[in-house]
Amino acid sequence: MSEVVRGRVEEQLIRLRLNSVAARLDAVLSDAARKEPTYLDFLDGLLREELDAKQKRRIAMAVKIAHFPVMKTLEEFDFKFQPSVDGKLVRELATGRFLAQAENVLLFGPPGVGKTHLAIALGRGVIESGFSTLFVTATALLAALARAHAEGHFAEQLAFYAKPKLLIIDELGYLPLERTTAHLFFQLVARRYERGSILLTTNQPVTEWGQVFGDETIAAAILDRLLHHSHTLVIKGESYRLKSKKRAGLLGRDH
Repeated sequence: MSEVVRGRVEEQLIRLRLNSVAARLDAVLSDAARKEPTYLDFLDGLLREELDAKQKRRIAMAVKIAHFPVMKTLEEFDFKFQPSVDGKLVRELATGRFLAQAENVLLFGPPGVGKTHLAIALGRGVIESGFSTLFVTATALLAALARAHAEGHFAEQLAFYAKPKLLIIDELGYLPLERTTAHLFFQLVARRYERGSILLTTNQPVTEWGQVFGDETIAAAILDRLLHHSHTLVIKGESYRLKSKKRAGLLGRDH
């Protein structure tokens, strides 16, 4: 093949935004010359390689936008250590099908049992299925809402958190809320109700949400919308962090 033709092919690939194939053109041509595929098989492989590269770039960008604090996967989660977790349900949720009906996912359990790990892993699964995701701690979310309300641009901030297909709110309930902040959180939940899914982790059972939000009525209204279309997982196992310390001999076996 002449350099003129090769150059023209590379230019056309770039203009068609087939950048992965364009970058590997020589390797692709060399592989084809060695294996001598049919025209159809060659075209199939070419397109598959480009689509795979685009998918990897899309996932990488979506993961960056999601702002996960760390990267976790379901393969890394120790279901044997936490037998109370319904592995079948978790794997089904990872497909993202629950988003079609704007269903919520609520993860209950004490600190250290893997709620955040599962939340991040499910968020990653949702991204791989093609849906937008945003991860935020409850503390950061509520601070952002309160600040926006005080500065007069609450509507814009509310729209920002209403936009992603899945909003992951981590660690709700570790600190009690002021009544005004609880109202702002209610507005977010109401805005997303039956429009976008929320995945929420909390160390507080629903019976304590009145104290968390400082108002039984607000707590009931929030719970009503979160639980109406939802999947709940209650983790009752031991803390992973305490498990690690025991193995290291930092804690006695009676802890």
